[in-house]
Amino acid sequence: METTHQLTIFNFRHLIFIIALIICLFPFTDPSLALLLGFIIAQTSGNPFAALNHKWTQFLLKISVVDLGFGMNLHQAMKVGAEGLGFTVFSIFMTLAIGIFLGKRLKVENKLSFLIACGTAICGGSAIAAISPLIKVGDKQISTALGVIFILNAVALFLFPMIGHFLHLNQHEFGLWCAMAIHDTSSVVGAASKFGQEALQIATTVKLERALWIIPLSLLSTIFYKGDGSKIQIPWFILFFLAAMLLNTYLHDFGRIFQHLVHFARQGLAVTLFLIGTGLNFGTIKSVGARPFLQGALLWIFISLISLLVILF
Repeated sequence: METTHQLTIFNFRHLIFIIALIICLFPFTDPSLALLLGFIIAQTSGNPFAALNHKWTQFLLKISVVDLGFGMNLHQAMKVGAEGLGFTVFSIFMTLAIGIFLGKRLKVENKLSFLIACGTAICGGSAIAAISPLIKVGDKQISTALGVIFILNAVALFLFPMIGHFLHLNQHEFGLWCAMAIHDTSSVVGAASKFGQEALQIATTVKLERALWIIPLSLLSTIFYKGDGSKIQIPWFILFFLAAMLLNTYLHDFGRIFQHLVHFARQGLAVTLFLIGTGLNFGTIKSVGARPFLQGALLWIFISLISLLVILF
C-alpha cells in the first residue's frame, strides 16, 4: 500500500513538471512567466529532476544563445561591441574593486566576497563556476555566491523592463543597460527580449563580449590566490554564436531556416529560465545569509545606477 502511494506521488510530481515544461514551449510564455512558473513548481510539487537541473540549464542556455546569433548581423554586432568595449572594461574593474571593498566592510569571508564580485562584474554563475576551482573554495562558499546571484537575477528579470519603460529608454539604451547591469546571460537575454528585438541583439552581443573577460580574470585569480593551475573554463560557445552571426550575414538564401532557429532560441530560453526557477526556493534564499546578500545587492544597485547614468548622459 505504501509503495503504491509513493508511486502515485512520484507520477503526480512528474506529470505536473512535464505540463509546466510544455507550457514554456508555447509562444505566449515569456521568460519572466517561465521563471515564475518554475518558482511555483519549486514551492509546491518540486523538481523531480533536480539532479540534472544544472547540467540541462547550462546546455539549453548555450544552445539558445548560439541560435540567437542566426537573427543578428555581424557588422551591426561589431559596431555595438566596439561601442560598449570601453565601458565594459571600466565597469568590470570598478565592480571588482567596489565589490571587494564592500566585502571587507561587511566582513564577508575573503574568497566568498571575491566570488560575488566576479559574478556581478562579468556573467554571474558562469564566472563563479570558472573562478571557484582556481581559488580553492568550498561547496558552501560556491552555493552561497550562486544563491546571491540567483536571487538578484530573478529580481532583475522582472524589475529592469519596468524601469526601462518608466524611464522611456529606447531599445539601444535598454539593451546596453541590461548587458552591463544584469549578472547572468539568461536574465540579460530574458529581460531584453521583453523590451524588443533591437534591445535583445544589443544586450546579447555586449553581454557575450563581457563574458570573454572570464579568461583574463581567471588568470589573474590564479596568480592572486596562488592557485594550483586548475584548468580555466573558456566559454567556447561564444565562437559558435559568432559563427551563427556570420552565416546569417552572408547566407541570405537560408533566411527562413535561420528564423526557425531564432524562434527555437526564444522558447529554449523560456525553458532555461523555467529550470532556473525550479531551483529557487525559500531554502536557497535562507541559506545565503544576510551579509553576503547585502554585499551582492549593494554592488548590483551601484553598478546598475552608474551604468544607467553613463548610458543616459
